[in-house]
Amino acid sequence: MNDAMKGKRGLIMGVANDRSIAWGVARAMHEAGAELAFSYQGEAFGKRVEPLAASLGSDLLLDVDVCDDASLDACFETLAGRWPTIDFVVHAIAYSDKSELTGRFLNTSRANFKNSMDISAYSFIEVARRAHPMMTENGGTLLTMTYQGSNRVVPNYNVMGVAKAALEATTRYLANDLGPDGIRVNAISPGPMKTLAGAVIGGARKTYKHTDANAPLRSNATLEAIGGTAVYLASDAGVCTTGEIIRVDGGYHVLGMPQPEFL
Repeated sequence: MNDAMKGKRGLIMGVANDRSIAWGVARAMHEAGAELAFSYQGEAFGKRVEPLAASLGSDLLLDVDVCDDASLDACFETLAGRWPTIDFVVHAIAYSDKSELTGRFLNTSRANFKNSMDISAYSFIEVARRAHPMMTENGGTLLTMTYQGSNRVVPNYNVMGVAKAALEATTRYLANDLGPDGIRVNAISPGPMKTLAGAVIGGARKTYKHTDANAPLRSNATLEAIGGTAVYLASDAGVCTTGEIIRVDGGYHVLGMPQPEFL
């Protein structure tokens, strides 16, 4: 899809390092011709993101706390000061206390439940509320990242599964709200990934190996495949796709049991 994003501008939220899903999306968007801005939270992440952004020709980096309304307002005000309109936002943000990503979901604390829902699901609404007024010419695209733990029990995924279920419902409701404005809202659901975020989930290595061995394509998702899917959804080719959860997991979601050799 060379030049599929030529002339388009957008914000990438959630790059932590060069193995992040958001980075795979950013790289694919850049290769397809998009101009990019990046957000990060805190100085430590900023130092990691700056050279990555520079490698894609971007000098627009925004320090954002998605739990802080003033911080979000400042982000989009700065963005609007550089670009009068944007074409897409990629929301790849999620969080839970790693101590609650092991063991039983029953032991989820009230405080971590609220915090996980706020950062992982509600923040997408806050981002959409600020982004959509900047999508005025030909509409735009809002993308977020989810995982099949939203609708099937995955060991140790716990409260994140509930947060991702909320995020997926949020995607559908936002798609309906913003559709009349020409704005599409979709979620990409990769299989397990070897990312900084994925590593904190209990049993992550076993989960990764299991899905890699059992998926119909005998492979987990790659950053390139996820990035390509994001380009399709944000490009003119995806103009009639909204409210969808697009799975990029080697087909693992279709299985009812492991492959015969692993029973």
